[in-house]
Amino acid sequence: MTPLIFLILNLALGFYNVGTIWAMEVDIFRSWKLVGNDFQKVQETHWKKLPYWIFTPVGLALIGSIILFRYHPVNSPAWAIWGVFLSQAISLILTAIFWGQWQAKLSKDSLGSRSPYLAKILKTHWARTLLINAYAFILLAWVLLSVK
Repeated sequence: MTPLIFLILNLALGFYNVGTIWAMEVDIFRSWKLVGNDFQKVQETHWKKLPYWIFTPVGLALIGSIILFRYHPVNSPAWAIWGVFLSQAISLILTAIFWGQWQAKLSKDSLGSRSPYLAKILKTHWARTLLINAYAFILLAWVLLSVK
């Protein structure tokens, strides 16, 4: 596999992650506000799916962003190499500190859709969405510069 093909595969994964983050941002989290007595059941189902459609692609994206430090097209700009990694890393760090913690607490909160943790997620999750979009658009710019 050539470095350009590897970069393009990272781009495809990046836009997959953009799709999932926007699904979380505009649909899933906001729909939770509408769930009544079945909130805990909805949360349990959500958590069971995360390893497949979120954690695995995000893990692969992080690995890809690390490999891109060494394996990238010739004349790749340093801002792209670092931008891809840093947007991933910052998103993951903030997720570990904030959104992941809040989601874990939300899943145990008897207030369900009225939980202050859901309110915090809805108020701040746009930052994570922005970071994932930045990651994908940096990859897009990098690919476009590499295919000239």
